[in-house]
This record gives sequence, structure tokens and C-alpha cells, in this order.
Amino acid sequence: MLVYGDQPRRERPRDKLAAIRAAIASADRTRALIEAGELAQGLADAELEVLGADDDTPVQAAAMALCVAVARGAGAEAVTARLAALDLPEQVSVKTPEGYAFYGLYPESYALAAAAHAWASPPFVIGLRSIGTSLAAVVAAATGAREVISVRPTGHPFRRELRLSPALRVRLAAHPGPFAIVDEGPGLSGSSFGAAADLLEGLGIAPERIIFLPGHAGDLGPEALPRHRARWAAATRLVAQAPCPVADWFADLTGPVSHARDLPGTTWKVRLGDSFIARFAGLGAIGEGKLARARALHAAGFGPEPLALRHGMLLARWVDGEVQPASLDRLGRYLRFRREALPARPGADAAALIEMARVNVGRLLGEAAGRETARRLQALPLDRARPRAVHVDGRLHREKWIGGRKLDGLDHSEAHDLVGGQDIAWDVAGAALELGLSEADTRRLAQMAGADRLLLGLFETCYPAFQAGLWTMAGAPERAAPYRNRLAVLLGATAPAEKPRRATRA
Repeated sequence: MLVYGDQPRRERPRDKLAAIRAAIASADRTRALIEAGELAQGLADAELEVLGADDDTPVQAAAMALCVAVARGAGAEAVTARLAALDLPEQVSVKTPEGYAFYGLYPESYALAAAAHAWASPPFVIGLRSIGTSLAAVVAAATGAREVISVRPTGHPFRRELRLSPALRVRLAAHPGPFAIVDEGPGLSGSSFGAAADLLEGLGIAPERIIFLPGHAGDLGPEALPRHRARWAAATRLVAQAPCPVADWFADLTGPVSHARDLPGTTWKVRLGDSFIARFAGLGAIGEGKLARARALHAAGFGPEPLALRHGMLLARWVDGEVQPASLDRLGRYLRFRREALPARPGADAAALIEMARVNVGRLLGEAAGRETARRLQALPLDRARPRAVHVDGRLHREKWIGGRKLDGLDHSEAHDLVGGQDIAWDVAGAALELGLSEADTRRLAQMAGADRLLLGLFETCYPAFQAGLWTMAGAPERAAPYRNRLAVLLGATAPAEKPRRATRA
């Protein structure tokens, strides 16, 4: 299935340096670390594209030195000036660090894990990009390491490889002490960790000198190679969880709360007493963007009241009431507001969405159905469409409207998937399916929302194709079934019985 995807963005390195300076000046160390890590990732990937291999270059050395200085809380100004004096590209492609944005991963956890270990000598720290640039810096700061680099695993998600220059291989082989491999995950295969360890062992490094710092204490996923699984089971793995006293973070706003509990079936959502909820919105800029959207939606009368963003957690007032889907007129006003007030960077283009539909329909209904889906969508006159990318809601399910407010309307345009910002027609297509709208009501909603009608024809297939893929990969065939059935209706086919399928995410 095609569901997940990166949404890289083009940024100017010198703008990133200015953002780092501003974060340091405001004592926002986490923001400075994230910005520095993104800059190091963008610069390293730009050189990888030119050189064909990760290398030990002045630009990458200075960028990683800046990350470490920020993590240590000392010397960042001098290193920033050193990096600024180098010949930097005009723009680089920056990827959002997934753990910081989506999965409640705190760099402090890595500092705790690294500091608690009895290192025989300072390690050579290897960060796996993207997030590994900043996480490696945190580990280096905690261990006093002087050797720290980042590398980019490439290739098939389940069979990652590293491409390193001869000079960098020599530098690794010459290190006499332990090695620390740092990343989030592991995921379904753990092949990024595996590729790094494979390379070190290929250079003659004994397995017992290789120490992993992952994002969780679990095993490798089901797609792991047997040799990687055996290594992982025997290896030293350092994992810690930074304290997250959510109730204490917001005590000045909530007052004493009688209870704080994680909400069942959710990730990083905490009910604080009877009147508040805190949810992970993301560290750094992504969380700040969600806070701004939450304030705009509340001011317009559509969303819960946000109170504060602290440590990546967004505090809002709890909304009580009955499930009450919005009327067509209110839904139209809601979507029109999102179109006018919440512009976004464009996500997947039409070609990428059509390819997603082809793959997902093919795996759900057969390859012939997938090809026919692509043929029909490619025949649409999309060259005449005028998309306007906005932060779509993405989840216009009936049960998401409580007490006249739309819950859960902040994240889905900036999730870890390939959709991203789209024309508001994406939400019209979603509402039509989730709420069972008639053709006449769908046309009326599209008009009220200001949706591009040509794109609506595309999204009426792509939306269920995406949702079906999402829930199939999540192991919830019963939730995928309505979308599979809709796709079958659109194709004039009969949906086959569900069969277990292997996921394809790393």
C-alpha cells in the first residue's frame, strides 16, 4: 500500500542559520536543536546528491559541530559564524523529523540513556538521517564524544544501504573505542540500524563495540533480516524515557487536577481532570503551527479553545456534548473558512495521488482494477484545475462533531503520510463519503466550500483509495471495508473478500 510519505520543503541555509540564532537568543534550546538538525540534514543530503556518497567535508563537519554546540548549550554562536563563512548552497531540501513532529519523541530521552551508560571511552557517534543529526548531537553532548557524523540510509525501505566515501570509512575504522548508532525506530524492518552495523562489521569492528540508541525498547519488526534480528537481540541497546509530567506543565492554567489519564486508543492524548485535554502537537515549528490553527478555528467558532503549547503538548478545554454532525450549511462554512484562512504548502500532486490510487486499488481489488483506476483518473482534464493548497481537515467523520465543535481538525494535513496540503475539494470528497451525502448535496457543498470541481472528480477516487490503504496497513480490515466497497462501486466491480497482506512501510 502507498500511504506514508515525506513532505520535504525547500529552505535557504542562511534563513535556517537566522532561525537558529533567534531560537538561541530566546533560550528555546529545543527549537534551536531541531533547526540545527534540519540544517545539517539538508546540507548533508545536498552533498550526498552531488558526491554520490556521504563524506567528511568542511560543511558537514561544521553543521554537525553546530548541532553538538546547541545540544551542549555552549559555543553555538562561534560555530554558527564558522558555518556561515563557508560556501553554502542557495537552497536545500529539508525533511521534518518524524519523531519530534508526530510520535512524542523527546531528545532528552537520548541524553538520559547515553549518560546512564558506563562507556569505556567516548564513542564514535553515528546519526542516521533525518532525525539522527540532532539525536546524534545530543548523544555526543551527553558522552563527551568528539567524533560525530550523520549518514543517510538509502534503497528499499526493508533493505537499506549506506554509501560512504573511502576517507570516511578509514576514519571509522581507525576509531579504537565504541560506536553509538542513533536513530528513531526501529520500524518494520530496522534495516537502517542494520545497514549501519553491517558497514561497521565490514570494516572489522567487533559486534560488542556497537551500541544502539533507538526510540523504543521493542524488537525489530516482521520484515527484519534474520542476521539483523539476531544482532539486535544480542546487542547493547540504550533506551530511556524522559519524564513527561504533563499535569505539572500546565498546572498554572488548569489548577490542581483530580486525575490525569491517557485516553484509550490514542497516542499522546491526556485527559486532565474534567475540563482539559492535552495532546502531542509536535516540538518546534510544527507544534507552533498547530497552535495557530487551533486559535484561528476557535475564534471562528469551529474548534475547541486552545490554551497553551508547552513541550510539544497542546492544552485545550475539554468539549462535552452529544455527537451532532454539522448541518450542510455549517459544514460548508467550515470548509470555506479552512480554504480562506489556513493556506498550506502543497502536498502530493495529482500524479502522486493517481499512483497511490493505482497501487492501493490494485492490491485491494486486483491489478486490473488498479490499472483501470489509473486510466480513468489520467483521462480527467486536470491541466485545467486550479488547486489551492490548504490545511485540509482530512477526517470529516460523523462522530468528530461534538457540541457544535469539530474535534481533531489540526493534524491531518501535516501527518506522516503522502497527502499533505490539498485543495479543499479533498474535504468535500471526504465529507460526501463519510456523511453519505447525495450528489446534489455534494455539489452544493463544493460550491459553498469553493472547491475545484475538476479536482473533486479526482479526489472522489483518491480519498477512499488512501483511507482503504491506511486502515489496511493499520491491521483494521473492518474499517477499510467501506472504502474498498466504495472503490468497487466506482469501478463497477465486486470487492473481493479481504485477504491478509504484508505492509510496505519501513
